Amino acid sequence: MAPGSESAYLAKVRQAGRPIVRDLPKFDLDQYIANYKGKTRVDRLLLIGTTAQLLAPEALRAAVTEAKQGKDVSRYNDVVAAIREILPGDVNAAPDSAWIDRTIKQVKAESDRLETELKGYKNNLIKESIRMGYDDLGQHFHTIGDLVNAVKTYGRMREYCTTASHVVIMTFRLINVSIDQGNWLAVQTNVQKLRAPGQLHTEAQSLTAKLSAAMGLAWLANGNFRAAAQEFIWTDPRMAQARLDDPSDAEAFNEVMTPNDIAVYGGLCALASMDRNELLEQVLDNSKFRSYLELEPHIRRAITFFVSSKFSACLSILDSYRSDYLLDIHLQRHLGELYFQIRSKAIQQYFIPFSRVTFAALASAFDTDEQTIEQELTGMIKGKHLDARIDLVDRVLLAKTSDPRRSVHEDALQTAKDYERTAHLRILKIEMLNAGLEVADKAKSGGNTSFENTGLDPFHGGPSASNWLSEGIGRSLRSGLRE
Repeated sequence: MAPGSESAYLAKVRQAGRPIVRDLPKFDLDQYIANYKGKTRVDRLLLIGTTAQLLAPEALRAAVTEAKQGKDVSRYNDVVAAIREILPGDVNAAPDSAWIDRTIKQVKAESDRLETELKGYKNNLIKESIRMGYDDLGQHFHTIGDLVNAVKTYGRMREYCTTASHVVIMTFRLINVSIDQGNWLAVQTNVQKLRAPGQLHTEAQSLTAKLSAAMGLAWLANGNFRAAAQEFIWTDPRMAQARLDDPSDAEAFNEVMTPNDIAVYGGLCALASMDRNELLEQVLDNSKFRSYLELEPHIRRAITFFVSSKFSACLSILDSYRSDYLLDIHLQRHLGELYFQIRSKAIQQYFIPFSRVTFAALASAFDTDEQTIEQELTGMIKGKHLDARIDLVDRVLLAKTSDPRRSVHEDALQTAKDYERTAHLRILKIEMLNAGLEVADKAKSGGNTSFENTGLDPFHGGPSASNWLSEGIGRSLRSGLRE
């Protein structure tokens, strides 16, 4: 594919409404992907290859190499299918049948070996050996991309966990598999299990940063940006010091995300869901999140500009990194909504001190033209994101004003009406009691009881209050006529 051309595949993607990145991102692909490990490397390279016009050849070839280092044959076939559509003349467009056959045989042999060992452990009735057998088999299924069987295996492992630490290990394995599945409800459920007060919570203290990151990712996937921001900005800073190139570092969570991702996800979600005071107190002055913001200084600058009411500078920084964020596997689907909410909040904050603002002033403040700002304001007002009116004749945005004197009068009249109604009902009740309109409760007291004790108070919505009241009044009238 020529550097400036668009393949038939990317044209089809564009027609389907999916994003296409035509500009080079600010990151270097090799350095970027080196920060991750495991299945997410192939997933991220495949996303970049099917989204970025200029990086597609490099990313897809790297994805093939990465896939062939693992054992997930189905994922390898996905990468080859993408290359066949985007780079039909590439050497990797044809599947490597020898590698596929060899890998399938190795996977089957390994599966048979692990299942045979597990059967032997069950025959010996040693719980710890059975638990370890299920753990090994579950990790094997996860590695080869059989996520359904991985979940089932870890579920069966539960009854053989004899200590709290075993349960924590099993639950965290389920969290990782659920993230790869995109089963965010399962992620939230398992995180809450480890966070619940008790022995599990104590054993899971070393995983607090990873649990916050996983829960934040689940909220982000569900579109709850404020809840996601709260998880990310309060993530334990120990993960920020993790050595991503050291597989033995227990603090690293780069099979899912890196500390840089936490800074970006947390910063964008906070900008989209918090006001300026909250951004200052909970983000910029947050000693925990500061460790992550230092890894992505442009996010810190954008938040600082927003807090300082320099909205144009904030939005300019975010726009310059749009290409990078569109190539992120977790951000891509939500980036449009995040940017819309951030821009809407900026316009709201800008308009607060004014009773009227011209379109020209708004366009100048947000570095756009009057027609675009008019469309944005119309959409915000229709979506109830902005409580204002548009004057198309004078081309100004008008704040809705209220008359305090009229509001006080309306409140006073409503209070008087409520008082009058309450007094009328109380007087009517007293008169009915004086008239002897009571229900006898012989079973309990042998005498008469009032409405409240029978549940038939007409003023409190008894089920047959109206019928009872009509009958009572009828009896009283008939008694008076006889007298």
